[in-house]
Amino acid sequence: MKKIKVMLASRPKILSDVLRNMVEHQPDMELVSEVLDPIELLFVAKKTPADVVIITPINSEGEPRICRLLLAEHPKLKAITLSAKGDIAFLYQSNSRKKRIDEPSGQSILDAIRESKRLIID
Repeated sequence: MKKIKVMLASRPKILSDVLRNMVEHQPDMELVSEVLDPIELLFVAKKTPADVVIITPINSEGEPRICRLLLAEHPKLKAITLSAKGDIAFLYQSNSRKKRIDEPSGQSILDAIRESKRLIID
């Protein structure tokens, strides 16, 4: 079974630690990269094959500019944004509207990552 490749670009550190731990304990997922600086993410994404990136945007309601840039350069990449408080999350994909992840939790984030794999296959 091909594992879902996940990149993390999240702050604060405690959130990043939780997300990393969550992904690393999934048999169908592999953490391929972790960055703290969103600008660094643009460079790392060019070198690191990933299916999904989890980003903590500054403004949790608006679409992060970084998502538009990443999806323009990597149309097959899916982006999940998660607010620093962990209470607002969206799934972004190229040429599609963002999808709100209702009641973000560890399980709903994992489900969104898995859904993004189904979107890649379809």
